[in-house]
Amino acid sequence: MLDVGKGIESIVDEVPLAAVPTHDSDGRPTKPLPLGHLIRISLYWLGISAVWSGILDIVNNRLQFTHLVPKGGEGLGAFQIALAGTLIAILVQPTVGTISDYTMTRWGRRKPYIFIGAALDVVFLWGVATSNTLPAIAAFVTMLQFSSNFAQGPFQGYVPDLVPAKQVGLASGLIGLMAALGNVVGYTVSAVALTLSQHDPNAFVYGTMAIGVVEFLTMVSVVLSVDEGKVVKARNGRSWFAIAREAWGTDILRERSFLWLVGSRFCILTGAALYPIMATFYLAQVFGLDQEATGNTKLVLLAIVGLCVTLSVVPSSRLSDKVGRKKVIYASCLAGGVGLGIGAVAPVLPVALAGAALFAVAAGAFLAVDWALMSDIVPKASTGRYMGISNVATASAGTVALALGGAAVMDSVNHAFGYGTGPRAALGFGVVCYLLGALLLKPVVERRRELEAGSLESGPLGAAS
Repeated sequence: MLDVGKGIESIVDEVPLAAVPTHDSDGRPTKPLPLGHLIRISLYWLGISAVWSGILDIVNNRLQFTHLVPKGGEGLGAFQIALAGTLIAILVQPTVGTISDYTMTRWGRRKPYIFIGAALDVVFLWGVATSNTLPAIAAFVTMLQFSSNFAQGPFQGYVPDLVPAKQVGLASGLIGLMAALGNVVGYTVSAVALTLSQHDPNAFVYGTMAIGVVEFLTMVSVVLSVDEGKVVKARNGRSWFAIAREAWGTDILRERSFLWLVGSRFCILTGAALYPIMATFYLAQVFGLDQEATGNTKLVLLAIVGLCVTLSVVPSSRLSDKVGRKKVIYASCLAGGVGLGIGAVAPVLPVALAGAALFAVAAGAFLAVDWALMSDIVPKASTGRYMGISNVATASAGTVALALGGAAVMDSVNHAFGYGTGPRAALGFGVVCYLLGALLLKPVVERRRELEAGSLESGPLGAAS
């Protein structure tokens, strides 16, 4: 007797994948996603941003007020804590992102790495929270960099994997919004812990673990609610070691627009990192605030920054869909540089807060548009690899900001011209970083890869002509 069901299944199985109109020729989905799904895809960025903004700020608070380092050596101490972890992040994120491009499990290709990395984050955060020496804190921050980037590399593939081209601007804006909210959460927890630590010696421990809980909950939401689909790259018999080595293949050098954009992103993020990194040092050293006043002022600063960033993110992403991504990034560089310049010369605290507000608007615009431009130009079949490589800029920007802005500029200027002049000089260095970021953006060819035609004849997709 003829089994109609099996007959239909066999016919469906024989239909080529290209005949199913759910993806375009470059592998990007074509079906629009509901707003709720876009929010779920971006939600984990809130947790990631909360962890790194919060933990680095808590460490800086401890350096400034708990005598972990001698007075005048705060910038060098922060750099020493961050250095090894940054090198780990640079290696881990692209490598694990590439491996995830080829992974197939019942959970999908990204989720196992996201779950394992976030779970280990909580363990290593406990190590940071309970350590009381510079080497111990540095060791656990290094391990935290490993676990966090183990999750981040695969997670960054979600927008190119799952979001249709027409929704990339909106998705990027939501990522920027979640990252901004995560920064606000992390810095708020740190500021509250700083204020309470005068009366409760465990306040820094509680604050550190609180941001760990936030990250874990956002991870669980993503793992349980996001449908990754079943499309993976074929290994073609290659070993996992060979796959991991692919992350560092020289073929990436042909993607010139991508490389210029990574360089631009690095400079802009280095400049943008200086304000939050310098906040505790800036308030305590420039304006002479004590521990409690520094914590309370940072809460006011966070309220201003959080409001400005939140209000600028989504409009910036929408604007970039109409006028282009690069124009919005150029405007962000201008506003961010002016905001840092105001902070560098501010004679009184209210003027400094005004500069911080302008800086926050610029940061929100960049967060919204940077992801969209990167998603437009990366090869879609290898999103884990390319987005992991792109985030080398993110991983290293904070450490370079600490090395040059903190250890080299702030500490040196403090020693040469008096304690309190260093943070001003560090913000001035940030203005230079914004200028370099804008210059490196110029060679980037702004176009969507999936809209290219005849690319094999004209050269590598996304390459600058």
